[in-house]
Amino acid sequence: MSVEAAARKTLMCGNDAMSEAAVVAGCRCYFGYPITPQNEVTAYMAERMPQVGGSFIQSESEVSAINMVFGAAVVGARAMTSSSSPGISLKQEGISYLCGCELPAVIANVTRGGPGLGSIGPSQADYYQATRGGGHGDYRTIVLAPSSVQETVDLTILAFDLAQKYRIPVMILSDGIIGQMMEPVQFPELRQVDDGDRDWTLDGCKGREPRLIRSLFMDVSMLEEHNWKLRDKYREIAENELRYKEYETSDAELVLAAFGTSARLCRDAVKECRSRGMKVGLFQPVSLWPFPSAELVNSAPGVRKFLTVEMNMGQMVDDVRLAVEGRAPVEFYGRCGGVLVSVAEIVQKVEELY
Repeated sequence: MSVEAAARKTLMCGNDAMSEAAVVAGCRCYFGYPITPQNEVTAYMAERMPQVGGSFIQSESEVSAINMVFGAAVVGARAMTSSSSPGISLKQEGISYLCGCELPAVIANVTRGGPGLGSIGPSQADYYQATRGGGHGDYRTIVLAPSSVQETVDLTILAFDLAQKYRIPVMILSDGIIGQMMEPVQFPELRQVDDGDRDWTLDGCKGREPRLIRSLFMDVSMLEEHNWKLRDKYREIAENELRYKEYETSDAELVLAAFGTSARLCRDAVKECRSRGMKVGLFQPVSLWPFPSAELVNSAPGVRKFLTVEMNMGQMVDDVRLAVEGRAPVEFYGRCGGVLVSVAEIVQKVEELY
């Protein structure tokens, strides 16, 4: 990296970096409610939105925030909300409405320990909620999981673009470590966003036929047709929007599968295992939905075993097992409740399995 490029980097915590990335991506409406460990997002956007001609509202609740996002999205604005685990649970009805109405939005979850109020420690226990829809009905949201502050920037910008492209909510699944840690990051230039002909927005119908955006269908055959339409869109996303990273997998006999903060730790564990003569690699899903199943299976031709490492009681391991389909054993190691997995623990588990 050149000295000039390094000089353009800014030291920021993950939550602040995500907020600025949203501004760069064209977000001009932010609605949120305070909860640790994502409060920096709300504070940053309170200052930043007025500076770029946007709108900021600290809502009276998480339920209000997601419905404000709905209102902004329906008129064509790039809108965002953020929260942490219990707050995201309260937003699930609104997220289902966004999906049913095919409205673009970005939702950030800086996860904390659970269940219930749990703790403010970092966790990955919201994987099921994020990747299985979380609310009622047959729907999906795109889920992107950063493992660094720079990835948080890049994936936040991508999230807004994917939301508009597919008219779908996109979730950024961060956690208390990535949200609070500070790293140097680079931002692209502030963008002049052009979302093209948004012929679905409710922007006044003077001189044209009225438009209708709804998720209520009293005719069950119409609702079924709508669901098949959504299914086709989800299939298109699954074919075109897979994202993942590989590290030392080409000759790996044991592959670690991890996302987010766990992937950072697993990368160091791979280095340590390699120094001890063990052929270990890392497969990091970046899109948790769609999950890169085939890419995981093909990552290491000589793999004998997979080990999924998560900061929960075992959730992504189900997707890994579904992907592997019995071709090799899939083991799990994790810590939960806000406790961080250590590199030493991962290496010890690898030594037991290798």
